[in-house]
Amino acid sequence: MGYDISDYHDIHPPYGTVADVDDLIAELKKREMKLVLDLVINHTSNEHPWFQESRSSKTSPKRDWYIWRPATYDSVGVRHPPCNWRAAFGGSVWEWDEATEEYYLHYWVPEQPGDYLTNPDMRDALWDMMKFWLDKGCAGYRMDVIGRISKDLNFPDALITDPGSPWQPRHPNRKWLGPRVHEFVREMYDKVLSKYDILTVGELGYPLKDILEFVIPSRRELQMAFSFDHVRIGLPTGDRSQYQDWTLTEFKKIMTGWQNGLQDAGAWHALYLENHDQPRSVSRFTNDAAEWREACAKLLAMMHCTMWGTVYIYEGEEIGMINIPTTWPLDEWKDVATQNRIAEIRSRGVDIEKLTKITFGLARDNARTPMQWDATTHAGFTNGTSWMRVNDDYKMYNVVAQQNDNASVLALWKDMLALRKREEDVLATDPQLPEMISSIFADVRILQRALAE
Repeated sequence: MGYDISDYHDIHPPYGTVADVDDLIAELKKREMKLVLDLVINHTSNEHPWFQESRSSKTSPKRDWYIWRPATYDSVGVRHPPCNWRAAFGGSVWEWDEATEEYYLHYWVPEQPGDYLTNPDMRDALWDMMKFWLDKGCAGYRMDVIGRISKDLNFPDALITDPGSPWQPRHPNRKWLGPRVHEFVREMYDKVLSKYDILTVGELGYPLKDILEFVIPSRRELQMAFSFDHVRIGLPTGDRSQYQDWTLTEFKKIMTGWQNGLQDAGAWHALYLENHDQPRSVSRFTNDAAEWREACAKLLAMMHCTMWGTVYIYEGEEIGMINIPTTWPLDEWKDVATQNRIAEIRSRGVDIEKLTKITFGLARDNARTPMQWDATTHAGFTNGTSWMRVNDDYKMYNVVAQQNDNASVLALWKDMLALRKREEDVLATDPQLPEMISSIFADVRILQRALAE
């Protein structure tokens, strides 16, 4: 399920069946809507039959569908992984497998062994899987960590930047782009994407110059990409526990830099302020105190909808949902990244309560509470047991409470989306960015026919 995929052609039973997907696509079509699926091909579940076969023997035909390496040993014979890289959620990127006495690579958690797309048979199997869903009517893919599908197999030790840990972060991000990543994405385009009229957007947390190599139309790879610079503001190392204050000037520089850079290159932008991996935008970028919350949510909506690109809205953003209270007990935080961070902090003897704002204010769980539909039990999200409990403020902030209120955040979102559709020619023009005082972020759009008039 989720990002631990054990069967690319089926649905996890608690969520339904493939027939349910067929029905969903059909019902969406009636409403002139389309379904875009999340594509996860950097890794599979360790329960996937491919990995089970790979780990069964060093001579398995699928052994090289994943990345296996022998151990290293120190002078006293203690076993160590091939290198000291830290996994995204803590610990080593290597997991020891007793059956074949080798390590396998995973970038996040041991349950997500990394695919080795250098094997052409694996690539063909993945391309066939993509066609399976596209033939059913899927209208495109959001491609999870697509920049990592090619791996640099040298595995040199990272520099020691965290002396208190045996595992070190790997920097810079450029190094995560393997040597054959563009070859693989272009092959995907030639064999799959080019055959369908679909949307493609890649999750690519890299500098502008690197992302342009994926999204410039003449390269025949992806249509657009999610950039990370704005959601990493205040996090120079990417470590969410090392948050630093930032200024509006810095934020403006990031946002306008991406707008101008992509437009100058003839590429397209994927606009977002929050998602399942980020805290709520009102809490992250503005002030979520009761007296400012709605005004700030509207301000962000106006900025979001007047920028150049495709707008992506995360569930709850349209009603101004905010982070969950920091008063929630630690055992209510479900995300593996947060739980691993809590364990690490405690192991170092640090008072976790002193790090509450840093640790929890940027945690991914902030965006994973149930969507707040109404003021009933579980905010109308489910009659069952939800993954996390609903945010404490759901009785006041929900869709039903806002849908007939012309002054609500939801109403403003509707107005802004209508404006985008009505004035699409204006929003497609080059932004004129006037020199303003540091406390103002503004741009001007001028339609040439308006000047002629």
